[in-house]
Amino acid sequence: MTTDNAWTPVDGLRHWAAVQPDEVALVQPVGGEAVETTWAELADQVGRMAAHLSAMALPAGSRIALLSQNCATFIAADLAIWMAGHVSVPVYPSLNAATLEFILEHSEARLLFLGPLDDWAGMRVGVPDTMPVIRFPGAPADGLPASHRDWSAVLAEAAPLTKPVARDPEELARLVYTSGSTGEPKGVMVPFRAMVAGADLFGQLTEVGPADRMISYLPLAHVFEAGLTECNALRHGFTLYFSEGLATFPADLRRARPTLFLSVPRLWTKFQQSVLAQLPQDKLDALLADPATADATRRQVLEKLGLQDVRIAITGSAPLPPAIIEWYRSLGLELLEGYGMSEDFAYSHCSRPGRTRVGYVGDPHPGVERRIAADGEVQIRSPGGMLGYYKAPEQTAEAMTEDGWFRTGDQGEIDEEGRLRITGRTKELFKTSKGKYVAPAPIETRLRHPQIELACVSGANQPQPFVLLCPSPEAAAALATDAGRTQLESEVTMLLDEVNAGLDGHEALAFAVIVGDAWSIENGLLTPTMKIRRNVIEARYGDRVHAWYATGQRVIWG
Repeated sequence: MTTDNAWTPVDGLRHWAAVQPDEVALVQPVGGEAVETTWAELADQVGRMAAHLSAMALPAGSRIALLSQNCATFIAADLAIWMAGHVSVPVYPSLNAATLEFILEHSEARLLFLGPLDDWAGMRVGVPDTMPVIRFPGAPADGLPASHRDWSAVLAEAAPLTKPVARDPEELARLVYTSGSTGEPKGVMVPFRAMVAGADLFGQLTEVGPADRMISYLPLAHVFEAGLTECNALRHGFTLYFSEGLATFPADLRRARPTLFLSVPRLWTKFQQSVLAQLPQDKLDALLADPATADATRRQVLEKLGLQDVRIAITGSAPLPPAIIEWYRSLGLELLEGYGMSEDFAYSHCSRPGRTRVGYVGDPHPGVERRIAADGEVQIRSPGGMLGYYKAPEQTAEAMTEDGWFRTGDQGEIDEEGRLRITGRTKELFKTSKGKYVAPAPIETRLRHPQIELACVSGANQPQPFVLLCPSPEAAAALATDAGRTQLESEVTMLLDEVNAGLDGHEALAFAVIVGDAWSIENGLLTPTMKIRRNVIEARYGDRVHAWYATGQRVIWG
């Protein structure tokens, strides 16, 4: 199969449908039962839906939105959009109605594919009543326009499109709306050329082929999942598994037994906590230290997680604390840290097996150029580079240097072997009242505790920075008692001392605030990729900051 810039995901589909038509391409759990779709069946579905889209006589390159949790039908719809000559606009399934409405309007979407969702009632008002809708199996049926169509009914009526629309490498393939951690989402214009780069990312790390398996559960609206999971499956011909949701995810993961796996820091942390809840660290350490039990213990822990067959495991989207990386290494799982952005289709940097350095995101992918600017900013030129921001030429110009490099907004440094380390965000730097700059992100990665899920370091124009700590949902029962609160307060005090000992004086945290409310995607304090929305969090608690400093306490219950 060709791997030059002329390749598209549709070419991948057609290749594997011809080479291995009866092999399983997608596995979708329905009510706990696995429903398999072969490559030939997938190609048939895609061809039929592409024919239907062509019959709608939409202008070439029309934007078509997909609003759904990850599922097999999402992949088929995405491919049908491209086969018919249009542009896909995947939308996070956890957005609020206002953001959904903005994206549909801004992208000028002509059609909406609607799939399974957790909160359709809260999102419904963001969909115009005039929007044509095609409903996936398992999608909500209430509140839809009378003109909506069911996926299965459309397939039954259409004959497969026999000749896909030819796509140019520089042609717009997908609009990816950024998660908006600092403001209104921007539409990143991803060309087919970027997908060529992203589609072989796993192939640069190890031998990959049809015998491999992945589970798709991170939002397909994010380039991390779209590139490393969807595009790599279509490039290498391996099987994609899906999950029905959080309740069934452990069982779905064990069914998939992935050989390739990626996740984000918040979930790597939760996986670890689920193990330690049943096997405390001291007992785990003892079992791993005993040669008679070490191998069996590693195998049993990974089997519990469904990760026993993983050959390549990648963590990305945000920094993962070194202690957690080392914990997985003790189990024999070498987590590779990756680094990329929507603007380069996540095709930037990744650690290489046997060349990892904890805390570093590794080497540039083939074809990627990188440099550190005079102010410490990491700047990139990547084969996965965007065409620009949709309808935003001024923002596009601001994102690029005069000589054509993308300004990542990240601070970084390169070690003697060429591996990159991200040291903070240029835009997140804040200055204390003493005139000293503080980079919050590196400090936040050190603030790890089993009962604390998220941290946000703040303190602009204050004498010293402080940190807001959000307890995990699992800690609620313990924190409902006086003894539990006293214990956590004592441990957070020790954590502050430990973290401050490794910081410069102007970075030392004056105090910690343990907040009483949850930070979630739903209340706007987290992005759809579960990163903190720093400016929103700071605004939420801003009127209490002066009072907190006035208490003189090390740990405050907010």
